Amino acid sequence: MASHFRSYIWDPVLIVSQIVLMQCIYYSFLGLWMAGVDSLVQINRSLDQIFSYQVLGFATIQGRLSMMAFVLNSLTCALGLWFFIRRGKQCLDFTVTVHFFHMIGCWIYNAHFPAALSWWLVNIACMALMAVIGEYLCMRTELRAIPVNTGPKSNL
Repeated sequence: MASHFRSYIWDPVLIVSQIVLMQCIYYSFLGLWMAGVDSLVQINRSLDQIFSYQVLGFATIQGRLSMMAFVLNSLTCALGLWFFIRRGKQCLDFTVTVHFFHMIGCWIYNAHFPAALSWWLVNIACMALMAVIGEYLCMRTELRAIPVNTGPKSNL
């Protein structure tokens, strides 16, 4: 049996735990970014900022700041992909999974499917940012040169 450079065993416990970890990273850092953005303009914090698709919009300052928090959160989650997933080809999978569960959460919170164009634009842009930056960071780490000891060899 030939050995493979990278052989992976199907481990559903690892995959589920990574999904849960990425959801925790997504919502905890989104909450922190929202709190930081809200403190700049003294806006009251609520779950509507995270789950209500009516809040995201270009017309109000609260909507633009919420969009900024979502974009900053995608950068933070890309770092989470780099630290915890560590595989470039899995970044897109985990990114889509995180945003899919966020869409389901928004659907449950609002009691109907998100219909605002601004919500879709923000989430698609954040998905693209998170996946591309996370994959770039992971690929850069995967392609790093493996150091080879070229020092003097001992006599055996």
